[in-house]
Amino acid sequence: MTTANGRTADHPIDPLFLERFSPRAFTGETIPEADLLTILEAARWAPSSYNSQPWRFLHARRDTMHWQTFFDLLVPGNQKWVKDTAAIVYLVSSSTMTTPSGEVKPSRTHSFDAGTASALLQLQAIRMGWHAHGMVGFDYDRAFVALNVPAGHRIEAVYAIGRKADPASLSEEQRGRETPNGRKPLSELVFEGGFPPREA
Repeated sequence: MTTANGRTADHPIDPLFLERFSPRAFTGETIPEADLLTILEAARWAPSSYNSQPWRFLHARRDTMHWQTFFDLLVPGNQKWVKDTAAIVYLVSSSTMTTPSGEVKPSRTHSFDAGTASALLQLQAIRMGWHAHGMVGFDYDRAFVALNVPAGHRIEAVYAIGRKADPASLSEEQRGRETPNGRKPLSELVFEGGFPPREA
């Protein structure tokens, strides 16, 4: 079995998947623009329905003109630790898509497709020695206006990216949540041939 980061997989997988987790302790180190763009480039190559690529990434690096706007949209509990991250990225998806024939139609999978892109973002960050922590703790209504999000789009999540630090820098409450968590066993998530029959 594969073991990494205090986790053990049920079946052999690349350790990268176990190394990915969402820390709250960060060093405050600045991320070079080239590193952030490389992380976002990996997300760009995610698969999507009709190759519609519904995702959009809005970003701000710390100590730049957009940082405070992005930061102020977060709930206070997230601001406590995001203050020490290197970048904030809002993931937005479009609820419509253009088919290869040029038809504009509703996209049933825009959130799913955007989620696939976010997974690639997180894995590329790990590969480069950064970590990405996803959140839904932000003011959705204010963010929609402050980030000039077009109609027909949805803000899916926000990610804080940074270098992982010693958890000792966190509050006692936050330190208790800093350990990489496990997952349900594969046997609870995977069923050959359909769901098991319901009990009478």
